[in-house]
Amino acid sequence: MRDKTNEPVKELKGLTEQEVELRVEQGLDNRADTTTDKSIKEIIFSNAFTYFNLIFLIISILLLCVKSYRNLTFLPIVIGNTLIGIVQELRAKKILDKMNLLNAPHATVLREGMQKQILSEELVKDDIVVLRAGDQICADATVLEGNVQVNESLLTGEADEVEKKAGMPLLSGSFVVAGECYARLDKVGKDSYISRLATQAKSMGSGEQSEMVRSINQIVKWVGIIIIPISIILFYQSFYINHTTLQKGVTSTVAAIIGMIPEGLYLLTTIALALSTMRLAKNKVLLHDMKSIETLARVDVLCVDKTGTITEPSMCVKEIHAFSGENEHTAGQYSRFDEAEQSTRFHETELEALLEDYVRASKDNNATMQALKAYMAQNIGKNDNAVNHKNTDTENRQVVEVFPFSSAVKYSGVVFNDGAYVLGAPEFVMQSHFSEVEQELLPYTKKGYRVLIFARYAGRDLKNGLTEEVTPLGFIVLSNPIRANAKETFAYFKAQGVQIKVISGDNPETVSEIAKQAGIEGAQNYIDATRLDSQFKIEEAVREYTVFGRVTPKQKQQLVQALQKDKHTVAMTGDGVNDILAMKDADCSVAMASGSEAASQAAQVVLLDSDFAHMPSVVWEGRRVVNNVERSASLFLVKNIFSLLMSVFSAVFMITYPLEPAHISLISMFTIGIPGFLLALEPNKERIKGKFIKKVLLKALPAGLTDVFVVGALVICGDVFSLPSADIATAATLLLAVVGFMILIKISEPFNKMKYAILFGNIAGLLFCGIMLNHLFAMSQLSAICMLLLIVFGFAAESLFRYLTLLVEKADEWVEKKSRTRP
Repeated sequence: MRDKTNEPVKELKGLTEQEVELRVEQGLDNRADTTTDKSIKEIIFSNAFTYFNLIFLIISILLLCVKSYRNLTFLPIVIGNTLIGIVQELRAKKILDKMNLLNAPHATVLREGMQKQILSEELVKDDIVVLRAGDQICADATVLEGNVQVNESLLTGEADEVEKKAGMPLLSGSFVVAGECYARLDKVGKDSYISRLATQAKSMGSGEQSEMVRSINQIVKWVGIIIIPISIILFYQSFYINHTTLQKGVTSTVAAIIGMIPEGLYLLTTIALALSTMRLAKNKVLLHDMKSIETLARVDVLCVDKTGTITEPSMCVKEIHAFSGENEHTAGQYSRFDEAEQSTRFHETELEALLEDYVRASKDNNATMQALKAYMAQNIGKNDNAVNHKNTDTENRQVVEVFPFSSAVKYSGVVFNDGAYVLGAPEFVMQSHFSEVEQELLPYTKKGYRVLIFARYAGRDLKNGLTEEVTPLGFIVLSNPIRANAKETFAYFKAQGVQIKVISGDNPETVSEIAKQAGIEGAQNYIDATRLDSQFKIEEAVREYTVFGRVTPKQKQQLVQALQKDKHTVAMTGDGVNDILAMKDADCSVAMASGSEAASQAAQVVLLDSDFAHMPSVVWEGRRVVNNVERSASLFLVKNIFSLLMSVFSAVFMITYPLEPAHISLISMFTIGIPGFLLALEPNKERIKGKFIKKVLLKALPAGLTDVFVVGALVICGDVFSLPSADIATAATLLLAVVGFMILIKISEPFNKMKYAILFGNIAGLLFCGIMLNHLFAMSQLSAICMLLLIVFGFAAESLFRYLTLLVEKADEWVEKKSRTRP
């Protein structure tokens, strides 16, 4: 067979090495910052120059001005927090940069007449690249030779495939769905379309945030707004109304401000996410977006493809059969073909010889075609009849046109000089005549094998559908082994209450059988997506069925959207260009690195070793982050709620804020900061329930109110008994410590050795600092009456905290019950 389409294009030689070096020197290479990740400079800047650090700087200057040096004890903590945040983010960036390099996009370039594969960033202007199905277009280009079907949905939002012929432009960021072409790069690096989009994305900000980060940002935002007017009121009331000294007025106001600032909360979140990102990277899981950790932990529906997820990405040809028409299942099924045609039906050997010509002509390089090529290389030539047939019938067969495989129509085709042939999904090739071959294929599809039909097409135009007569010649049976750890992985998701939806382009019975073997619940409930011809039917189907077969790329996207419309958080896994539309719309997208580069670049999470068994570990990391940050955030908010309400209490009752910055620093260190960070490192696989901000506030509110009541009562009693303000401040600090350890005990349950060590270690640290470093932290010796008040209010605090906790829990249950019964 002579295949003109695969002959080298003589006039296309590509650039020489000297021309490439010249363009690199001129800055015309494809290196560009197309990522929205932070640079080293941005990491340092974002951690050091924050709104709250500015406030800390101002209040530090004020304390220096009034010579209250011991109240600067918060400065080492602030500086330490900033440095830790910078170091951890830089460490995470270093690891992710290495992982990104492993997953960096590549391109096939033509230089000096030879094809070679290089990193996309090493391309230069005027390079000639070879683009095939699954390739992402890495720079703006013009088609020189050949034609391709391109999907520009990632750029334009339009899902339709666009045909690009010689002379037509290609936009960077789009990807090739079918076909093959040579293209010349016109705009590279920062001048390309995708780079300009990335620059705009950076200028507009970080984009969509996860619920946890969004909630924390809301807390920080409102605190930032509130502290300014409250600090002005407190200073005015203390200095001008209560006539305290300037030093006392400044220190009491600064103490209130420090108490209201959640200085470690955002840092805690950043570090927790960074550490999880590093842990996942060590397990060959690359995150393009850190928020995807949290999103995946909240997922309640996981959409998976069959090939590459449930099964291994590679497949092999098990059998090839010619349609004989004599099988008991198919006898009489071909009545629409005349006797002459019946008599010319191919035997297996003749079919294999024709298939060999077809495979040689095809430009597809997907898993199916790779399996066919491997089979042909192994088997063709072993049979003398096949060799004789090849020599006599196919030597002069020439390729006229090649139609690459398209997910939209689910077949590929080749037009030879002696006729057109198609290879694809039986339902799509045979269309209304599928029933004539269905019974012969059924024994294979029921066993979970993938079956493709090979047929002669009476027409010549394959681009506009199979409108002429199709004659089935034979079928190919392919096997796709299930992953060894598939059952265990899907059992985990079942135990976690995560629904699995299998969405595949294959025969629904085949997919259903594979899903059953993988232990997916509800795998017997399957539907052929060709029946889902309206949005209403799709929305109904996602509620009823688990397995969807013969799904087009557009339908995958619609299925994901329908699930989201039903209030589900949806993750989509995939490895091919046909999955990208659905991945783009899913709440979290996961790609197998062994699949197309376009899918890997579009996904938020990439499994670098393409092992789906890593998915539970990604979920665990997400749960660790969210649950631990949620738990630790409640510690920070106790201090914020207390300081805010105590400031209001002081302003209303015309009293000076009772604490100094040193007291707040002592309490923050041992009841919030240190235990909060240590607890955030704990393993935590509990399912995430409820809204982040609501749960944090409900946990913190009882302790915050308890602090206000007992400290407020202590201040009033101190005023009644004319106790020294230093004694009241020390007693108030100890009361806050008692309540702080109460909430620490509450959120740490159930206890383990590490949690006991955290609790007792922090108690010991607070006692050591309060006794041995009493001057530094402004802790004075208590009088007998002040000690008595401390004991009384300490016991009262325990009861008050317990009852307030019960009250808040009951109130939350009542509200939840009302919301469920509300029409």
